[in-house]
Amino acid sequence: MKKTLTRGLALATALLCMGNLTAKASKEYVKQEINASDRCMPTFFEKIKARMAFSLGWKDGADAKAWHDTGLAKAREEVILFNDDTPFDPVVIAEEKRDGYTAKKVVFNISADSRVLAYLLVPKGKGKHPAALMLHDHGSEFTIGKEKMVQPFGDSDEDKKKLVTAQNWSKKFFTGTFPGDELAKRGYVVLSIDAFGWGDRSVKGFSTSSQQSLACNLFNIGSSFASIIAQEDCRAAKFLAEQKEVDSRKVAAVGFSMGAFRAWQVSALSDDITAGIADCWMGTMPGLMVIGNNQLKGQSAFSMLHPTIAKYLDYPDFAGLAAPKPMLFYNGEADKLFPVDVVNEAYAKMHSIWKANGAEDRLHTEIIPAGQHTFLIEQQKTAYDWLDSQFAKIK
Repeated sequence: MKKTLTRGLALATALLCMGNLTAKASKEYVKQEINASDRCMPTFFEKIKARMAFSLGWKDGADAKAWHDTGLAKAREEVILFNDDTPFDPVVIAEEKRDGYTAKKVVFNISADSRVLAYLLVPKGKGKHPAALMLHDHGSEFTIGKEKMVQPFGDSDEDKKKLVTAQNWSKKFFTGTFPGDELAKRGYVVLSIDAFGWGDRSVKGFSTSSQQSLACNLFNIGSSFASIIAQEDCRAAKFLAEQKEVDSRKVAAVGFSMGAFRAWQVSALSDDITAGIADCWMGTMPGLMVIGNNQLKGQSAFSMLHPTIAKYLDYPDFAGLAAPKPMLFYNGEADKLFPVDVVNEAYAKMHSIWKANGAEDRLHTEIIPAGQHTFLIEQQKTAYDWLDSQFAKIK
């Protein structure tokens, strides 16, 4: 009888305690929600951002060379899929004479998996020329890629359609110019390729939402959309540097918007790139991961999203791996995609990196007053003048 009463009392006490705990847990429970149906983030995203330590990020006072070597090795490990030394085997399939240079359509192996059609602009005159790898933007316009940077040519209906689309793109973002042709007029050998998913490497009906399926399928087979683009940009840089008309000491990467991301990325990753111009893409990762920013617009971000790089390097850290190479960065004061305070924070870190390398004079960063998300002829001219001056120092 006594044992029965004892057991009953213990059970009642346990149930009472459980009830108290349940009531307490109920009061403390906070429903975890996704805070938007479009540019989704968890309600606890600020806590996640606070844990972003960027373990290999630049810290003032660090040994610049040791930091560079460690960071570059990790960036290449995380971004480059495999060592690809496939012969390029280029073939020129068409040419057009232009004022001071020749435009060529050239086909070559961009990787072990893909053979691509590119534009190659070659200036008149003997000897070695400086060169520029022209990297196009995203823009959610997939029917043209290389044609955004170099004026297309050809007699087919498709060629003519691309020319019209490219001319409209040029008027919208480049003051009616083609940035690659402007450099060719200055005596540069110019190469422009389609990033994977654009131009001749796209398919009818491929859209902004199609990128999510592409990216997920690539993740499933141990690859990524962004890594394919990065690796192919490195291969394109090598192809350009090896052209007989090119001075391999003077090979720049030049890009706008997503192309600017690609420009500083390939400048960091590739030994074949010796200078870079990046217009309209820079900021800190935490600063851009805010509700409303385009970086949260899922589909488009996949082309620039390396799954694990955020463990190690922030964007200015990654770009800083290009130091001490000459680099120019432009951002627009009125560019809603890249808030000025976030851009300036990134610029400050990059200046610290170039300074530690004894090369701060080789880094030019600028916020264009009232500037939009564009690469207008005035900015092109000053950027190209700067590039001329940097390459003039190489004898």
